[in-house]
Amino acid sequence: MRKAIKLLDMLIILLFNIYAMALPIWLSLIITAALFIGLYAFRTYDSENMKSINENLIRTTVGTIIGYIIILLVYVFIEKYINRYIFLYNLLFVMITIPVLHKIEYILYSKHFPVKRYLVIGRKNEIGKILDEITKKSMNKLQFVEYINPSPVRLEKLMTENYEEKNPLYFFNLKKEKETAKNNFNAIIITDPKLEDLVKPQLQEYKKRNIPIEYLPNIAENYLKRIPLEVAEKFKEYYEVIFQNVKESPAKRIGDIIISSVLFAVFSPFMLIISFFTLFEDGKPIVFSQKRVGKNEQLFKMHKFRSLKNQPINKENPNAGIEQRVLKIGKITRKLRIDETLQFFNVLIGNMSIVGSRPEMQEFHNQMKGKILFYPKRLLLNPGITGWAQINYKHTTTLEDYKKKTEYDLYYIKNRTSIMDLQIMLKTAETMLGMRGSR
Repeated sequence: MRKAIKLLDMLIILLFNIYAMALPIWLSLIITAALFIGLYAFRTYDSENMKSINENLIRTTVGTIIGYIIILLVYVFIEKYINRYIFLYNLLFVMITIPVLHKIEYILYSKHFPVKRYLVIGRKNEIGKILDEITKKSMNKLQFVEYINPSPVRLEKLMTENYEEKNPLYFFNLKKEKETAKNNFNAIIITDPKLEDLVKPQLQEYKKRNIPIEYLPNIAENYLKRIPLEVAEKFKEYYEVIFQNVKESPAKRIGDIIISSVLFAVFSPFMLIISFFTLFEDGKPIVFSQKRVGKNEQLFKMHKFRSLKNQPINKENPNAGIEQRVLKIGKITRKLRIDETLQFFNVLIGNMSIVGSRPEMQEFHNQMKGKILFYPKRLLLNPGITGWAQINYKHTTTLEDYKKKTEYDLYYIKNRTSIMDLQIMLKTAETMLGMRGSR
């Protein structure tokens, strides 16, 4: 659904600038691309944001402003063709059309898109919570109607009585879909490889008959955008093989050098300001350095601007009274995450990346890897300044939080691409403005 919506939005904005604003096609393309980047960065295409016009209006407005900032980066080349009215009219057009369009698309999808109903090869008490979350994320378009700890006889009985082929002409026959029996299903999902082995001959026969048979890791990752630890444990052999093949990309390293060099130059004036105010308010040191666990569990020294006052730390509870220790300049730098801009230096020397899992302290890392499945795998690639977990999950304080954050890290390690890195960098802008994510 979202790919079609993105293309439609871009087409609408492009046509508005070509025909309503009478701009050249090349300039309309630049404006459309910049506005789309802004809209995408502020998650106007997330289904939970599309269902609310007010939420989408806020994100559309902020995203459009970010798009204008992008346009200003090339303004010197297009100033003869652009004026303030183009900015104003685009803002009004996007604010009016995009939230309403997204609301309509959300309603059409939620009411009329076909439902896929699964027979589950697995135990509900072990995997039901994950499948319920997938149902919610899919807006009830994936439903899990029957769980079986299978025997060949039981499976054959269910296939005979409850399996129904998906109607390929669904949109022309909505009534039939509504009359589907409660326990009928049109696909099978494997949630436990050990249980799959009990009915493997039957499943192979169903595949020959083109009956849809899917596996939980694919669906869980597709809808949850993380690797739930329950799923990783069930399919441990599969993920062990996957993680063995993870390698650092030379293209990623080249991109890190280029991007960190540019950003280091862009943020250098802010670095001077932070240094001055830190020194003026609380003296030296300006920089806080700490050993962290990096790629393949190797230690390195990570740098950031100091944001806390020089006061003795309670060794038993280092976080006690932390809010009272924050410097005045630190309140700003911590909120906007610019106290971490010194880590561009870590990226340049090669022990961090722009995007990756956050590096932890050695003591904490050693504790977590004994408690969380696959925890060391999150550092098969260089740790990052920002990352998939940082933009998708809150600040972590409990073991359960760290487990969930690890699930996002593992998803990134398995699925990393240059496009995904770009997506994370764009959405980091939203996190920096405090609309989502954590430190």
